[in-house]
Amino acid sequence: MFQFGKKAGPTRSAADLIFTLLGEGTRWQGDIHAGPNGLRVEGEVEGSILSEGQVVVAPTGLVKGTIQAKHLTVNGRVEGIIKVAGCLEILKTGWVEGEVEMGSLVVDEGGVIQGTCQLPPRPKVVEPVPLVPRRDERVPDRFGPGAAVGSGTHGSAPEILPAPRSLDRFR
Repeated sequence: MFQFGKKAGPTRSAADLIFTLLGEGTRWQGDIHAGPNGLRVEGEVEGSILSEGQVVVAPTGLVKGTIQAKHLTVNGRVEGIIKVAGCLEILKTGWVEGEVEMGSLVVDEGGVIQGTCQLPPRPKVVEPVPLVPRRDERVPDRFGPGAAVGSGTHGSAPEILPAPRSLDRFR
């Protein structure tokens, strides 16, 4: 009748998010394109894995090749080139060896990462051109705090000069 402490509606576990499973004892050679769905590797893969979603390498899993994914969780062994847009998570029995490029990295105690690690290249941020020049680039004030208006020839009120004599004949 009443369900205290439980959320209403269907809940999904991590296992529900995995749509493709390469089972233990299975050996795959070639490319795997998983799309946005999750992929769990419990067997062996020799080739490349391309996924727009999460890839999980189970404790019995072995991947030799290239992995490009949004998220990667390693509980088994991965050797090769790894490019992860989001988080690379290496659990306590996980082993990663090779060239790694990732958005963020989490390594549990006992997890191993061996090779090169780097963040993806960030786009260069172009500094906007300021509308007002910096203080050191400004023209010195003509009317500083000590200057009085009209005290010099520059910046004072314009003078009215008499017309030249040559223009007087038209009057």
